[in-house]
Amino acid sequence: METLTLTDPSTGSTARILPAVGFNCFEFKAVVNDRSVDVLDAAASFAEGEGKPSHHGIPLLFPFPNRIRGGRYEWEGRAYEMQPGQVGFDPDGNAIHGFCLDRPWRVTDAGDAYAVGEFQLSREAPNRRDLWPADFVIEVRYSLRGPCLRADVRIANPDENALPWGFGTHPYFRLPLAAASSPGRCLIQVPAAEKWVLEKCLPTGERQSVSEGTDLREGEYFDTVKLDDVLTDLENVGDLVQCAIIDEEAGLQVSQRFSRVFEHAVVYTPPDRPAVCIEPYTCLTDAVNLLARGIETGWRKLPPGEEFRTSIEIDAGLVIA
Repeated sequence: METLTLTDPSTGSTARILPAVGFNCFEFKAVVNDRSVDVLDAAASFAEGEGKPSHHGIPLLFPFPNRIRGGRYEWEGRAYEMQPGQVGFDPDGNAIHGFCLDRPWRVTDAGDAYAVGEFQLSREAPNRRDLWPADFVIEVRYSLRGPCLRADVRIANPDENALPWGFGTHPYFRLPLAAASSPGRCLIQVPAAEKWVLEKCLPTGERQSVSEGTDLREGEYFDTVKLDDVLTDLENVGDLVQCAIIDEEAGLQVSQRFSRVFEHAVVYTPPDRPAVCIEPYTCLTDAVNLLARGIETGWRKLPPGEEFRTSIEIDAGLVIA
């Protein structure tokens, strides 16, 4: 399966992208002071198209991140229903992770250190077009500069109808950051003061203060937590939210920065591997149905002919005492 390889000439940092499976950036090797850091986690066979697209690298989640309860929702007086086989479903019968992560994207531009992918619903997944109120275009430009991977995201509405949407990413960060370190002693930091109460991964609509096991503001060691939580009330510095993974033994850290438009962060520790997911979301899980109950979730509506832009950066560097 064809992959795109990006290379930063100043450091030798590299990233690899799989356009045929959701434009997934599944490998990022950041070079820090001549040390190579494997930032992302993906099975070696993923480059051949094996494995679930949602379990490797950086899945791109659009037009909704996470779940829609029962695959059903209403929008502007019309009922919509998705079925298993049309889109991804979880074991509890909920539609999951949008329409774009498991389909080929078109590569519209590429150079040594960047690549641009585009997905239009009516073109790349016409069998899913009737499942959403409007057609859409999502464009992602990955670029490397030093040990930093940047994703510039553009969402456009080419339709005559308003486009409801939420966007998120699902990055799997590999632990530890150096071969001689221990995964369990890596710190996970997310500056969230609250969490959403969940029942079978779906928010009830109630928020609580973070508590032991989910308060990651000062960092918690990987071997002390088991996480599958939706955190919110994210602290920002200079209009950016920063999350981090700190490998104290190696003296290395990985940081992820995103704007305040990402109001929520899902933090997930997969049960079968030394990795952690820190997932920035513009909206809450099941946002469209919670909004119908009058709960503010970050769910957005893009008018016809308009577009929205945002970005996310991931980089590796030395731990500064």
